[in-house]
Amino acid sequence: MKSAVETLSPTRVKVSVEVPFSELEPSVKKAYRTIAQQVSIPGFRPGKVPTRLIDQKVGRGTVLQEAVQEALPEQYMAAIREHDVKAIGRPEVEVTELNDGDHVSFTAEVDVRPEITLPELDSISATVDELSIGEDDVDEQVGQLRDRFATLKGVDRPAADGDYVSLDLLATIDDEEVEGGTANGLSYEIGSGQLLDGIDEALVGMTADETRTFASKLVGGPHAGEEAQIAVTVKSVREKELPELDDEFAQLASEFDTLDELRADVRGRVERNKKLEQAYQARDKALESLLAATEVPVPEGVVTEEVEFRKENMGEQLAQMGSNLEQYLAAEGKSAEEFDAELRTNAEEAVKTQLVLDALADAEEVGVNDQELTEEVVRRAQMAGAQPQQYADQLVRSGQLSAVVADVRRGKALSLVLDHASVTDTAGRPVDIKAVLNPAGEPQAEGAAEAVEAADDAESAPANSEG
Repeated sequence: MKSAVETLSPTRVKVSVEVPFSELEPSVKKAYRTIAQQVSIPGFRPGKVPTRLIDQKVGRGTVLQEAVQEALPEQYMAAIREHDVKAIGRPEVEVTELNDGDHVSFTAEVDVRPEITLPELDSISATVDELSIGEDDVDEQVGQLRDRFATLKGVDRPAADGDYVSLDLLATIDDEEVEGGTANGLSYEIGSGQLLDGIDEALVGMTADETRTFASKLVGGPHAGEEAQIAVTVKSVREKELPELDDEFAQLASEFDTLDELRADVRGRVERNKKLEQAYQARDKALESLLAATEVPVPEGVVTEEVEFRKENMGEQLAQMGSNLEQYLAAEGKSAEEFDAELRTNAEEAVKTQLVLDALADAEEVGVNDQELTEEVVRRAQMAGAQPQQYADQLVRSGQLSAVVADVRRGKALSLVLDHASVTDTAGRPVDIKAVLNPAGEPQAEGAAEAVEAADDAESAPANSEG
C-alpha cells in the first residue's frame, strides 16, 4: 500500500491511497463467497457456485465493487495510522481507479483535529457568586419537608390557591373534541403552574361539580401550538393542612429529637448544596475562560454531524411524547431557521469544547484507568436505571465505550484547569472547590446524594389525605 496526505485546511485533509491487487485478493475471495450464498444457479447448492459462473451471472465488476467496499475501511485506517492523522468524523471516500489484477486507488477527505495553542492554565480565572446562607433558605427547605407530611382534607368551599382539586378536562377545537384531549380524575395543586396556561385562574373560586371553560394553547399532540377551548370540571376540593413546626414534627420527619437540631442539619445541607452550585459555576466559568483564551478552528463536517445528531435525538424525544418538531416550534414560537441557527451555535460550542479539552489531555498525558472507567459506567447505569454490567455490555456492543472513555478524559482535563485556575467569589475571597468536586469534575458522593435528596424533597407532594 502506498499513501499520501494533503492538507486542505487547518481542519481537513485528503488521504490518497493506492492498494496493490495482491492485498485485495482476500477481500475478493470473501466477496465471491458472499455472492455465492446469494445467487441461485440450477445444479449448485448455495455457497458452492464456481467463480466463473458468478462472473457470468453478476459480473466481475460487481465482485470487485463488493471486495473494495469490504477492504477500504481497513486500508483507510492503515493509512491514517501511518501518517498519524488525527481524524474526526466520517470520511468522504471516492474510488478513483479500479484496475483488475493491478491496483485500486481511492481518496478520503476527512476532518482532523486542528493544532491548538493552549494558554497557560495559571492565567485562567473565574468569578463565582458569593456563598450566602440566610434563615430564608433554611425556612424554605424545612417548609418543603413540612409539605411532605401535610394532609389533604376535603372542604365545602370555593377552591383557592394552594388547594388540591380532583378535576376532569375536555379540550375542543371548533366544537370538535381533540384527540387525546380528555382526562378524568386528575389531582392538581392550584397555583403550581403544572398544567395548561390559564387553568389556575379558571380554578380559583370554583366549587365541586362546577364547570368552567377557558382558552389555552395545547402543548402536545397533533394540535400542539393551536388554541383550544378547555372545559374543566371540579370533582372535589381539598385543602392542605401542615403539621405544627415543633419538636414532635422533628421526630416525625427526621432522626432528630428537636426542631433546633433539625434546622441545624438542614442548614448544613443547604450550605453543602450551595457549595456544589458554586463549584459547578466555577467549572463553567473556568471553561468559558479557557475557550475564550484559545483560538480553535472548528471542523465544519464534525459540526454538521453534531447538528444532525442533536436534531435526530430531539425528534426521537418529541416522538416519544407524541409530538414532532413542527409542533414543538409552534409551541415555542420559533421559526425553523431560528431553531437551526441555535442548534448550530450550540453544536459549534460543544465541538470546540471537546477539541480544547482533548488537546489539553494530550498535552498533559491524561489517561483513564479501569477504576475511573468503571465508576463512570456505574454512574451512568444508575442514571439510566440499568444494571451496570448490562449497561457496560450495551456500550461495548454499540461501540460507545470509547466515547465514555473520552468523556472521562475530558472531565479530568477540565479538572486540571480548575486545579490551576484562580477562583474567587464576587467579594474577592478565594474559593476552594476541590472538597466538592471529584477529579473528574463531578460532585463528590455525599454532595451528589444530598443534591438528589433536596430535589426529591422539593418535588414531593403531600403523601397523606383525608376526606
